[in-house]
Amino acid sequence: MAQALAIPTSESAIPASIPLREVLPWAVFAGVILLSLLYLVGMDQGATSVFSGSMIHEFVHDGRHLLGFPCH
Repeated sequence: MAQALAIPTSESAIPASIPLREVLPWAVFAGVILLSLLYLVGMDQGATSVFSGSMIHEFVHDGRHLLGFPCH
């Protein structure tokens, strides 16, 4: 029942660095998706509405109230 414990050395404890040029496109993509979702949940109503009708508003209605957006 004796188990060997791996003692990390200083070389194995150093995290690998990720270049910014590899992270930046994914960060921009995630930002665009998150801002689009924020618009659909919170702002798609009234004069700034991109889509006509109230289907999106009714679909995300409870989420709007959960996030604190007034809608009535």
